[in-house]
Amino acid sequence: MVQSIVLSGVAIGCIYALIAITYNVMFSASRVFSFTAGTLGMLGGVLGSLFIARMGMPVAAGFLLALAGGAVLGIVTEIVAVRPVLKSLDQHLYVLSTLALALMVQQFTAIEWSTEPQPFPRLFDIARGEFDQQFWLPMLACAVVIVGLELLYRHSLIGHAFLAIAEDSFAARALGLPERGLRMASFALAGVIGALAGFAGGEMLLAFFANAPMLTFYGFVPVALGGMGNNRGAVVAGLLLGLFQQSANFLVGGIFASVAVFTVFIIVLLARPEGLAGSALRRRV
Repeated sequence: MVQSIVLSGVAIGCIYALIAITYNVMFSASRVFSFTAGTLGMLGGVLGSLFIARMGMPVAAGFLLALAGGAVLGIVTEIVAVRPVLKSLDQHLYVLSTLALALMVQQFTAIEWSTEPQPFPRLFDIARGEFDQQFWLPMLACAVVIVGLELLYRHSLIGHAFLAIAEDSFAARALGLPERGLRMASFALAGVIGALAGFAGGEMLLAFFANAPMLTFYGFVPVALGGMGNNRGAVVAGLLLGLFQQSANFLVGGIFASVAVFTVFIIVLLARPEGLAGSALRRRV
């Protein structure tokens, strides 16, 4: 029983961490907190089931097409819901614009796909065991994303450009960096990461349109606890969240597990508003 709780907790925690990283990647390029992150995760699972299970495509082709679908939604988010808001004096309108887009995609998926959870295909034809692919696939996806982002940001020119616009977009524009193009590329990258989260966690979450709000809310928790823009903190907080949630499901179950999660979340933020891994902001007065 303990082994089952730990495996499922770490696996679901990796999915939450990937959604949190999706939030961070979009935020770092635009200073916009996009509420389409959970929808990207939902879309990864639905598109994976559509291409592989319903259309009979090979796993590799379905995987690439699902990631491409996430990238397209990321670009659409930047063009439709973010770019117009950044031109506005009241830039906090992104809360409404990104949430509206997320709800539109969610409802369209419910109409065209199904309002009931649909099975997600097994990606590898191997026998089930205690450490099944539904557990290690999210862990592998999370590890690949963390290592990949570290290599991108530290050892590539485009990664340095991403860091530049995240640090100071005005200075980056003054140096001639194409801010709009980099922001669009960053949203496309976030779309790929979000779709990867839903695809890798498809066997656990199934292909279900209602995964979107669930991932949106639970993916936000590691962002807040790990510190805004801190991917390593998001991973640690996501793993802790997954383990705590699965333990609460075992101990109290049902709706009370969600109540326990958000109660602890509020208490932690009251004690450390900057998050567990965040640093307090300092300014001269």
